[in-house]
Amino acid sequence: MGEVDRRKPKVVIVGAGMAGLAAARRLHVCAGDLLDVVVVEAGDRIGGRIFTSEFASARVEMGATWIHGIEGSPIYDVARKAGALIPNQRGDDGETQFPWERMDGFPSDALTLAEGGQALDPALLRRISALFSHLKSLIVSGEIAADKEIVSVGAFLRSGFESYRAANGGDWMEEAAFAMHECGEREYTAVDDLYTLDLAAEEEYMEFPGEHITLPGGYSRVPEFIAAALPPGTIRLGRSVSRVEWRLSGDHGVKLHFDNGEVELADHAIVTVSLGVLKAGINGAGGLVFSPFLPEAKRGAIERLGFGLVDKLFMEIEGGIGKVKSPFPFLRMAFDPGRHVAEIPWWMRRTDSICPIYGGSHVLLAWFVGREAAEIEKLNDDDIIHGVHATLAGFKSPAGDFGRISKLRRSSWGRNPRFLGSYSYVAVGSSGDDQDALADPVDASLQILFAGEATHRTRYATTHGAYLSGVREADRLVQYYGFQGYGS
Repeated sequence: MGEVDRRKPKVVIVGAGMAGLAAARRLHVCAGDLLDVVVVEAGDRIGGRIFTSEFASARVEMGATWIHGIEGSPIYDVARKAGALIPNQRGDDGETQFPWERMDGFPSDALTLAEGGQALDPALLRRISALFSHLKSLIVSGEIAADKEIVSVGAFLRSGFESYRAANGGDWMEEAAFAMHECGEREYTAVDDLYTLDLAAEEEYMEFPGEHITLPGGYSRVPEFIAAALPPGTIRLGRSVSRVEWRLSGDHGVKLHFDNGEVELADHAIVTVSLGVLKAGINGAGGLVFSPFLPEAKRGAIERLGFGLVDKLFMEIEGGIGKVKSPFPFLRMAFDPGRHVAEIPWWMRRTDSICPIYGGSHVLLAWFVGREAAEIEKLNDDDIIHGVHATLAGFKSPAGDFGRISKLRRSSWGRNPRFLGSYSYVAVGSSGDDQDALADPVDASLQILFAGEATHRTRYATTHGAYLSGVREADRLVQYYGFQGYGS
């Protein structure tokens, strides 16, 4: 390591999301003051794609919402230590509980209507749900017969449905019900089209066992707790890196260029920006640029891996707390695939549900993916409200009106230049090998390291995947320098 041994090596971590904060914390624990560690963040807050906010007197998550399995999850452990599992109290008397998104999980009594307002037969729904669950279980278990013609999740699901239809017949309602499940799968995986989601890679994806939970204290408590353990001055906000030079001669091998023209030298940079930002950088569309170019294997991995867009739309029912005549149901929507019965805008037609954020809430939530998500990021509030009203009118049941929307709030991860999307997936033409290639350091001296959810082969698209990737890269540096604190 030569010259670098005579002084304190400097590590600059690019991004104060979960991966960057986890890396910084791990380095602080294992190396103490033997390393000079700095976290630079382009935005005015920490947390990255974790962002707890408030809307209409309720706590909502603009980004990450769930801890996907609590047994062995590092995020659950941090959340417990941070007190995020306990509801916050508000008000002078300290007795008022602040309600939060998904505080009661998912209800079992959803109202499923077909376009036009007709309720779907419960027996039909059970059959289609069982079919979809069976097909998904075959995918995740790897129990799929080899078929070179079927390479995507979308093709496999459709093949299974067509086999069912050939054996059992059925009408358009079964098609609508199956498509509703496909829309839910798009929301879960962040893909615009399930035909672009690689089938073989789904077998590798892992979750922690145990229940899936939301955080009463807000998801942002997790990154805030990690950041609070870092030495003062470690995190520097409003520092946007536009270019990273590496393989430099002299005392430092890395130079980071900021948008304001300033530079910072380092021995190592841990890059934790989103896959969307990396894609923009290699495609000349902004993003983060590397000089010299990244190795071909890494550039290819960045190009092949998928990066999807998922947005949330929160809506308040007119009247507010305590003034809604009847609770809004957990409404699941089955659209007629052959004809449009109602005047519903195209960007609503692959949204599978509109539901209260918890039972009885006056705040509603709908999820949008891909092209539809990009569209709601562009539309003004009045146009969105008009489209939602048209949709609710198209699903109006004999029980009566669903109510009116008075105001809304939406996420905009696609238009945000610090993210350019939501989370990654393994696209057709890619594989877990590309995730490994993205995670590999660019050289033996570890000048440029990569972390983030997209760099974890089995736990991508999750906060715990981002966290584990940050710890992984910190441990790589700890091993490189042989610090005695390694593993503590």
